[in-house]
Amino acid sequence: MVDSLFDLPVEKQIFYAVLGFSWTVYLWEAYISSRQRRIYRSTTHVPQELGKIMDSETFEKSRRYQLDKSNFSFWSGLYSETEGTLILLLGGIPFLWTVAGAVTAHFGFGSEYEITQSLVFLMLATLFSALTGLPWSLYSTFVIEEKHGFNQQTIAFFIKDAIKKFVVTQCILLPVTSLLLYIIKIGGDYFFIYAWLFTLAVSLVLVTIYADYIAPLFDKFTPLPEGELKTDIEDMAKSISFPLTKIYVVEGSKRSSHSNAYFYGFFKNKRIVLFDTLLEDYSPLNKSTDPPTDIPESDDGSESKVKPKHKKQGCTNPEILAVLGHELGHWKLGHTVKNIVISQMNSFLCFSLFAVLIRRKELFVAFGFDDSQPTLIGLMIIFQFIFSPYNEVLSFCLTVLSRRFEFQADAFARAMGKASELYSALIRLNKDNLGFPVADWLFSMWHYSHPPLLERLRALGNVKQD
Repeated sequence: MVDSLFDLPVEKQIFYAVLGFSWTVYLWEAYISSRQRRIYRSTTHVPQELGKIMDSETFEKSRRYQLDKSNFSFWSGLYSETEGTLILLLGGIPFLWTVAGAVTAHFGFGSEYEITQSLVFLMLATLFSALTGLPWSLYSTFVIEEKHGFNQQTIAFFIKDAIKKFVVTQCILLPVTSLLLYIIKIGGDYFFIYAWLFTLAVSLVLVTIYADYIAPLFDKFTPLPEGELKTDIEDMAKSISFPLTKIYVVEGSKRSSHSNAYFYGFFKNKRIVLFDTLLEDYSPLNKSTDPPTDIPESDDGSESKVKPKHKKQGCTNPEILAVLGHELGHWKLGHTVKNIVISQMNSFLCFSLFAVLIRRKELFVAFGFDDSQPTLIGLMIIFQFIFSPYNEVLSFCLTVLSRRFEFQADAFARAMGKASELYSALIRLNKDNLGFPVADWLFSMWHYSHPPLLERLRALGNVKQD
């Protein structure tokens, strides 16, 4: 069998190697996920060491939620892997390229207009992906998230949001792709340097404008009102010379009761964004304990399903300051800059290797392109398929690094005197998001970019809780 495989033409060897590695990764993921599902099924009582930080009701809710998510992930992953395999085996990529060529020819553009054909191909491919992924997304939102009390959307809002996301994505993706392809075409022998510089510039611009111009297309951002919390955040930022300019609250509650916080911006123009679901005093989900008599409308006229809860969610002001102390620790310790540097080093390496591999005709032949070598197809083949083993190793290394950064950021918040508040905030956020605190060691090592709850609490030390 091995001898016959290596007797095949190199194009076939490449094709089957790509398929083989893809299924190997899927089976590996399925295996370690099955180990974690066994934990969910077998750990039905709160372990003794968790007795003081999690009640049995919350523990059971989180167990069922995570088990449902894991089962869903298995089936959606199996579908995705099967779909991808069938696309490759049935020649889906060259077929779609031919369809894109027919569309451009209908409008009077010949085969010499490769970039135009590439953009049509890209639009059709993303549309196909959006449509095939829609049933899974609907099930995740309106079955799993709804069942466990997180979903706040209506079907109408969800569909409107999906359409808006698709349009905005095309408005960004198509011009950026066309410019990238043009740079590769005219860049000569050193096109990979210019392509890398272009993608660097695009990523920096997108990071800069995302929260100001893109995210508000989907969610409402309002300045944090004047008060004790805002003053305390500004004072904390000044204490470590963080150049804070604005603090926003984003209306995350119209989508989900999950919570989050982040900061963005470069140089002397930093902003902090807090989800309203993170703030105990601001979350609409805490406003009432009575069942709603009607469904209110959000500012954009769409229905929202605000479901009041009997138990308040979100963090107190001191806990929010501790969470932000952790986030500011990432900035002060240079984690953000380090991640950008790693990302750009990787990008430069990949473009450099792409410059070598793009001339290899057998790569195109392996995926059904016998008579042409479109640049966009080359980018897809090399970055998505040929680099997949490297990407898996890199992803694991970045996960390990991320956990190290999280411990360091926790230690930074502790040094600011916020260990007790961060301790209680981590417990509260784990409860609000129904995080399951027991993990299989292999699953945790491979997937957890943040350390498990117990590891973080132990690292913070034995701080007294009220």
